[in-house]
Formats: sequence, structure tokens, C-alpha cells
Amino acid sequence: MSRDPLVVGSIVGDVVDHFGASALLRLFYNHREMTSGSELRPSQVAGEPAVQITGGRDGRALYTLVMVDPDAPSPSNPSKREYLHWLVTDKEAIRVKTVRQSIYAPGWRSNFNTRDFAACYSLGSPVAAAYFNCQREGGCGGRRYRS
Repeated sequence: MSRDPLVVGSIVGDVVDHFGASALLRLFYNHREMTSGSELRPSQVAGEPAVQITGGRDGRALYTLVMVDPDAPSPSNPSKREYLHWLVTDKEAIRVKTVRQSIYAPGWRSNFNTRDFAACYSLGSPVAAAYFNCQREGGCGGRRYRS
């Protein structure tokens, strides 16, 4: 049984196909490094992360970062899977800095497909990935919708 957090968390399989990592992706929220597979609260990840990519094949390479929610709106009913939260293109490696969102999010964020996006733009396989679980803040009531 695999202990790779990406496999355990079903990121490999649900969002991306199995890949051989050739770079290290590090994400920092409020100067704290996020560990892949960790449990975080929305208040901890409300802002854009600072991103560092190291060890890639080419130090001059540019990267595309995609942040999706494969369980939207909930793990028991992922009807909006993959929900696109963040998309950044032309990210340089090495630097730890907050990246600028270079394109606006499409009008449709629900049912985004990372595999299709990568194929459409000939991005190839992922070189690195990370994930975290984000649960509601304690004491928050559920959202109520009227039809």
C-alpha cells in the first residue's frame, strides 16, 4: 500500500495520472509551509500562497500552477468536481514569492478538468504536486440555500 500522500488522498487517479516527480513544490501560507496531506482551515489558506519550485529539469523553465477542489462541494457529493480555485501561468522556478494571477478565472469554475486543460495546452505530465484538506471552521453553521 502506498504512503505517497497524493495517492492516499486520491489526487493521483482522480485529478492527475501517475507521474514521476522531477521537481519539488513548496507552498507557504502566511510564511508557514504547507505539508502535503495536511488538514487546514479556510482562514489559513484564504490568501494566495507563496510558491517555490526547485529541482526541475531546466532552471529557466516556466510552470503552470492549478489549484482545484476535487471534492466540491463535498466529498459525499462532488457534483462540481474539479472546482477551479486558482490558475497561474508562466511561474518561474526557485523563487519564494507570491505569484501574480496572470489570467482571469473563466466564468465557469465548476467541473474544470486538469487533465483536459493540460492536454489542450500541451503541458505534458505534472512535474510536482501537493494537496491539503480544507474543512469548515469550527462553530460555523452550514450554508443555507433557497430555491
